[in-house]
Parts: sequence; C-alpha cells; structure tokens
Amino acid sequence: MSIEIKVPPVGESITEVVLSRWVKNDGDAVEMDEVIAELESDKATFELTAEQAGTLKTVAAEGDTLAIGAVVCKIEDGGAAPKAKEEAPVAKAAVAEDKVAAPAPEKSAESYATGTPSPSAGKILAEKGVDAGSVKGTGVDGRITKEDAINAQKSAQPAAKTEAAKTATTPAAVAGSRSERREKMSPLRKTVAKRLVAVKNETAMLTTFNEVNMKPIMDLRAKYKDQFKEKFGVGLGFMSFFTKAVCEALKDFPAVNARIDGEEVVYNEFADISIAVSAPKGLVVPIIRNAESMSLAQIEKTVIELATKARDSKLTIEEMTGGTFTITNGGVFGSMMSTPIINAPQSAILGMHNIIERPIAEKGEVVVRPMMYVALSYDHRIIDGRESVGFLVRVKQLLEDPARLLLGV
Repeated sequence: MSIEIKVPPVGESITEVVLSRWVKNDGDAVEMDEVIAELESDKATFELTAEQAGTLKTVAAEGDTLAIGAVVCKIEDGGAAPKAKEEAPVAKAAVAEDKVAAPAPEKSAESYATGTPSPSAGKILAEKGVDAGSVKGTGVDGRITKEDAINAQKSAQPAAKTEAAKTATTPAAVAGSRSERREKMSPLRKTVAKRLVAVKNETAMLTTFNEVNMKPIMDLRAKYKDQFKEKFGVGLGFMSFFTKAVCEALKDFPAVNARIDGEEVVYNEFADISIAVSAPKGLVVPIIRNAESMSLAQIEKTVIELATKARDSKLTIEEMTGGTFTITNGGVFGSMMSTPIINAPQSAILGMHNIIERPIAEKGEVVVRPMMYVALSYDHRIIDGRESVGFLVRVKQLLEDPARLLLGV
C-alpha cells in the first residue's frame, strides 16, 4: 500500500511553494518522520517529512512550483528497490548482443540491417551526437556495433575540428568569456521585489541623515567586553546598543513606531524590532519581540539565535511576521551611506553604516574619531520632518552617551 505526501498548509497567506531540494532520492528507503525534501515559500523554508516508512517515489521535481495540497511524492511499503540487481541483466544482455553481432563478417550486399545500430550502440551515438548514417557498421549485414559507435565518436571529433578550421576566417574579436546563465527567481526573491516596488509606489518615503561618534560605545565595549562575555556567555556588539537606543527614542516619538491601516493610524505601545539579515536565499527580517523590556545581554542572545536560524534557513513564519520598526546594518558589508527602503507596513527603518575614522571638531579642536553615518527612511504620510529628525537626534544622543541607556534619561 502506498500513500501520497502532499504540500501541507504553511501559512494563511501562502498559496504555493517551490520544491527547492530533495533530501532523499527516488527509490530510497525512508523512515517515518524522516526529512525527505525542503519546500520554500515566499517567507521561509520548510522541511517535508515522511508520513510512513517505505520506499520513496518522487512525483515533483526540484524547482517545481506546487500549490498547497499538491502531491509531492508517494511512499510505498517495503524497502528501497535493489537498483544494481535490476540493471545487471540489462547490461549483460547488451554485452551478449554485441558479442553475437561483432564476430560475424560483413556481407557485401546491403540489407535492412545495414547502418542500423544495436541498442547499446544507438545509445552511445545519441549521447555523443553522432549521426548513425555517417558510421560504417562491421556487424552482421552491416549492423553498427558498440565498438563501431565508440570508434565513430573518436573519429567524428577531429572531423568537426577540420570543418571548423575550414569555415573559420578570422579569430574571435572579443577576448574572455561572454557566457550568461539564467536562474528562476526564488519565491522569497520575487516577494521581496514586489514589496520593495510597492513601498516605493505607495508611500511618501524620505530619508534623513546624521552621524554618530562611536568612540564612547567602543570604549565601553573595550572596558567591559571580557566581563560581559564571562557573565552572559555572549559578546557585546553594536546591535544591542542601537536596539536599546531605538526603543528609548520610540517612546519619545510614537509616530515612528506607528503604521497606517486604512484611514486609521495604529500606534504600537511595544517595540518589536525587525533585524535585517542576509541569508543564503535572500534578505530576511526576523523580529526581536518586546525589545523595549530586554537587557543588552538578552538582545545579543536573541540576535545571535535569529541570525543563526537565518543562515541555516530555519526561521519560522512566526519569527518573521509583524515588527514595528526595522534596523539594517549595511556597514558589515562596507557601506558608508545608503537610503534604506521601509519594511511595509512599518513606517520607518534605521540604516547603520561603516565606521570610519574622520577628523571632526570637538571643543574647538580638530580630533580624529570613529564616525558612523546613520539614515532614517520614513513615511512622510504619518511621520513629519520634526519627528523624523528629532527621533534620529535622540538615537545619536543615546549612542554618544551610553550611560543614558542605563539611566533612561
């Protein structure tokens, strides 16, 4: 008895998935609840498991787009089929046929067999792209044997080169490779593309900039990083400081943490901070829930956990659904300045950038400090210029005086 394995429901808004990879191959023996394939939606990657033990019979191929409820494969009772034993008689039959056909002398008169390849010879000629009409057979009645097919392939290559040499009149004008390749867009990439275009078309997006002197935070990290790591088991990074600063600034400027829903403005009294992470299959944005109530250590642990899941394609839909404000760090790739695009339906996003030592004026003197440009892209429909600039200045103040993050002033 066999059962059909179908695409399971993976989310309310998801109607189709792509079969991204077969973990087990057709004919393999599988155990109950063993992972047999990976399915990719426009939000996350899911594992498909076997619903009973048996032999896997694939129905869909890698790269196929499948609707929810579509049949992916079947699992039949019993273990894997012994492929080697099944193929052996076929191979023996082919060898026996060639042995019978090869020794016979070629007849002078042509017959229906003249120029006809044996099954094994025909396969070789088809794979090599050699026309059977150009091969002289040495088998019975001029039949083309396996040996004829092999020899014909060897002789066909020099002939092709000779013909190419005759037709070639001038050398190639362009040096280097000019090849190209095409790949089907993944569901995640297609969704990201649609959402980014929609945001540009449907919001009044503007970006405001400022710069942050990172020396106070860098000095604080250098002083306490060992003790922090020993006590909490995680390193003290920049992301936790930025997340805390954002959470404090959102309290002073609630419109930055709001969203438009129809003709209403929804103000969130909590801060679910989305962190943009570059994953193997594209950009994903997992969420730190209630970040406003978390310590620096808790934020660091959550960031590491989410980033690890993103790299391993293990994020769930729940971990990427929602969010009230987004932070993206292009500085890890060397970006000095950019205008990040809002993560709809949110109304604002903060962009971090590379830290560069630059000369600045400080108390009437020119000093060199590690500086970072920060950018806030916001929806002008809900956030005014005063609020956007005030929010970014508040973030700057908190980062340049980290003690304020602990004192809440």
